[in-house]
Amino acid sequence: MTAQRRARRRLGLGGGILLLVVLAIASLAIGSKDIPFDQIWPALLDPTGSDTALIVTGLRVPRTVLGVLVGAALGVAGALIQAFTRNPLADPGVLGVNAGAALGVSVSIVFLGLEGIGQLVWPALIGAVVATVGVYAVGRSGRSGATPIRMTLAGVGIGAVLAGITSAISLSNPQRFHSMLGWSAGTLVGPPLSTSGVIAPLVGVGLVVALGISRDLNALGLGEDLASSLGSRVVVTRSLAVLAVTLLAGAATAAAGPIGFIGLMVPHVARWITGPDQRWIMAYSVVLGPCVLLLSDIVGRIVMRPAELPVGIVTAFVGAPILISLARRSKASAL
Repeated sequence: MTAQRRARRRLGLGGGILLLVVLAIASLAIGSKDIPFDQIWPALLDPTGSDTALIVTGLRVPRTVLGVLVGAALGVAGALIQAFTRNPLADPGVLGVNAGAALGVSVSIVFLGLEGIGQLVWPALIGAVVATVGVYAVGRSGRSGATPIRMTLAGVGIGAVLAGITSAISLSNPQRFHSMLGWSAGTLVGPPLSTSGVIAPLVGVGLVVALGISRDLNALGLGEDLASSLGSRVVVTRSLAVLAVTLLAGAATAAAGPIGFIGLMVPHVARWITGPDQRWIMAYSVVLGPCVLLLSDIVGRIVMRPAELPVGIVTAFVGAPILISLARRSKASAL
């Protein structure tokens, strides 16, 4: 790789970080009541003062922090899944993470009587972990082991079964599930700042694992036989990738609900900018995921003022045309 290309990648990553900072500030300022930028910093320094301070610190700071964590988690999870399954259309839903988290929430509401997102984060995360482990167990059964095709098919099949069970449980007691309608659509509204504190360690570990195996994922992209001949531990790499996806997508889904298109779209954008090197794709996904999610959340606050659209709905409108445009580029679609 030439020094010029390396410098261009670093410059692009720096630009992405700057964009993320701008969007984070905009997330604190824009809403049903716009707050001037020069009042944001005083509100952060004096959180118990005016109504403006209460809005910024009590509502928008938790929302923005959660958006950064969830966006980074979903972006990197999507990049991991596309890399180790070698499927450019894969996203966290392929491994049944969303379906497992939704089932955990449904079971907790009906059988444990839990209510509120704060109480349901851990059941949702446990459901995501159980679903992913089940998919991996089914995918690795047989002589060929956990091949990308077997993992994809196992994830789609188990995810469909879990989604059907969740629907049956929800329909059995629709009144109990009314408070979770926003979560089921994907939202950053509601969870307190403590929710971000719960998922932050999980997201952090997942990001470290993802970045740690990015070099091995480059070798895996050349084929399993060639990767093994180059000294890459294929089984270990794939197992660590599944672990990272479970932590990242499971934590994100547990806190914010099933938000689509981030894990599918962001890796394509990163790949279009950086090329096929997974190390740079992971780094860009950490930054671009929050950018897309915060931008979608801001749009959702504006288009129906004073009401809001859940961010999961907005990501579909924002992501679909961008993804279609990128899919038309062979460089973006190639893994």
